[in-house]
Amino acid sequence: MASEIRLDDPETTVAVVRHRSARRLTLRVDPVSGAARVTAPPRATMSEIRMFLMRQGDWLRGAQSRIPEQVLVEDGALIPVAGVEHEIRRVEGAPRVARLNGGILTVGGKGPAGPRVAEWLKLRARDALLPAVERHAAKLGRRARGITLKDTRSRWGSCSERGNLNFSWRLAMAPAPILDYVAAHEVAHLAEMNHSDRYWAVLERLMPDYEPRRAWLKKEGRYLHRFRFTAE
Repeated sequence: MASEIRLDDPETTVAVVRHRSARRLTLRVDPVSGAARVTAPPRATMSEIRMFLMRQGDWLRGAQSRIPEQVLVEDGALIPVAGVEHEIRRVEGAPRVARLNGGILTVGGKGPAGPRVAEWLKLRARDALLPAVERHAAKLGRRARGITLKDTRSRWGSCSERGNLNFSWRLAMAPAPILDYVAAHEVAHLAEMNHSDRYWAVLERLMPDYEPRRAWLKKEGRYLHRFRFTAE
């Protein structure tokens, strides 16, 4: 059962989640929203939790200060497409599905631009990921059972034991080499489901220069989550 603790320094609200398997207090800040959550053992008192949060005040303040500022995707906003910034522009009479025209991403139809841009990014991600997956899988003599696109926060991709691959459609905003790296990363799991030395050897065979791409995603990937496609 969740409750909340309001702090004055830093000025924030921390959700308290009790978990029966928790042995100690742990604090986490969502890398996208900045929301803070403390996980506590069932018997921890609210006073103990508050004291813990006060001791973690400097860490909490620093973690929340590093959260990228949220950007609402609307007319006039700038959004990266394949790593290159484009301006969103509402054009009366333009097709409902967004289209690239130079450095402009034109959006027609009625209503907010955000959902239409998100729809277009999903199509673009699929169009880029399908051939990338097929190309890497062919090198291994494997085949993915299917590809699903989601708006995930904790992972850029995943591979099920049955060979179904899942990807974040926000990869359409990343530079093409980064999207290709994520495709190769998940395809390598078709051969090795864990992250053992054998797995990394498979990935290196698919993409010898994967390390700088992986480093980019760890450092810069969070900025792709700052874009909000709805006002809520």
